[in-house]
Amino acid sequence: METVRSLVLETPAASPEQAHRHYINKLSVETDASDVCDDLKNGVADFLFVDVRSARAYEECHAVGAINLPSDKITAETTAGWDKKKLIVVYCWGPACNGAAKSAASLSALGFQVKEMLGGIEYWRREGHDVEGKLA
Repeated sequence: METVRSLVLETPAASPEQAHRHYINKLSVETDASDVCDDLKNGVADFLFVDVRSARAYEECHAVGAINLPSDKITAETTAGWDKKKLIVVYCWGPACNGAAKSAASLSALGFQVKEMLGGIEYWRREGHDVEGKLA
């Protein structure tokens, strides 16, 4: 008879210290729709909220409070007026889209502090947060 092994336990768990460092590092580069929405509603959103999808997608429907700068338009010139001391939160379509990650990489290379909003506009809408635009 063949012994069945645990797939969960085949790789040992990290120590509590390693796990803590990992999750703190993870939270330093990502946030979620609920936290962003709560901060916007409570007036404590000391960050720039950026939809990095196309201008057309933004015009059709975007999260209330977001500005638009498509990921392929991120340059030193297009961000010249932005405060590098202010956190930038970026989002794209959803979990299957890497536009926010690419944008975060571009913005951090330009010297900005950036967090990706997990789930993008898909999770924002799924959670019932306010949207605006032609198709909203």
